[in-house]
Amino acid sequence: MNSLNNLVAIITGAVGNLGTPTARAFQRAGAKTVLVDHAPDRLRQAFNDIAGSNDHLLAGGIDLSDPAALGRLIEETLGKFGRVDVLVNTVGGYRGGKPVQETDLADWDFLFNVNVRTTLLCCRAVIPQMLKQQGGKIINVASREGLSGNAGYAAYSASKSAVLRLTESLAAELKTANINVNCIMPGTIDTPQNRAAIPNADFSKWVEPAAIAEVIAFLASDSARAIQGAALPVYGNG
Repeated sequence: MNSLNNLVAIITGAVGNLGTPTARAFQRAGAKTVLVDHAPDRLRQAFNDIAGSNDHLLAGGIDLSDPAALGRLIEETLGKFGRVDVLVNTVGGYRGGKPVQETDLADWDFLFNVNVRTTLLCCRAVIPQMLKQQGGKIINVASREGLSGNAGYAAYSASKSAVLRLTESLAAELKTANINVNCIMPGTIDTPQNRAAIPNADFSKWVEPAAIAEVIAFLASDSARAIQGAALPVYGNG
């Protein structure tokens, strides 16, 4: 595991299937973590062992689609730690299965809000502090589906494609300030929800959340200092 000793990392969606192993991987590597969740109480249940710790912050009840809420999160983070070294955007959502003309516009709005707007606003919230520090790492979560469009998945693919383009643009804008912006592209993640949805699949071909978390931790480390604007495939055996 690459050392993240004493780095201050904001991890969104920290109670999610990907967020929790990412938080634990960062903590094992020595990072000070700011764990963010929309619900006000789930973080304490999931991370009771670090509740009240001087090295970690549980930030529940945060609406990542609200710039004002993110502003308060950054203020609280800076008040406790004085800096923000890493942002990991694990929040996201999935809906699909219908052709474009039958897909409810509410699904388009939902996917672009949860996959694109939250990522965009979180990046905008941390960048001023990272520019002030002249350094930082941002890791976004796109998807293999963002590389091309497929029947029945237009809204999801388009939203994840937007994350890819956002990542590339931010990397180009921020590289001279020593801020690395990259993203990962998971394949099908081995989660209870996916197993229930596709019970006859070969789960051995899916990628484990813990394996994805290790790639994210690598991108946050100094070992990845020369990587800018990358979209790393994390497909497992699929």
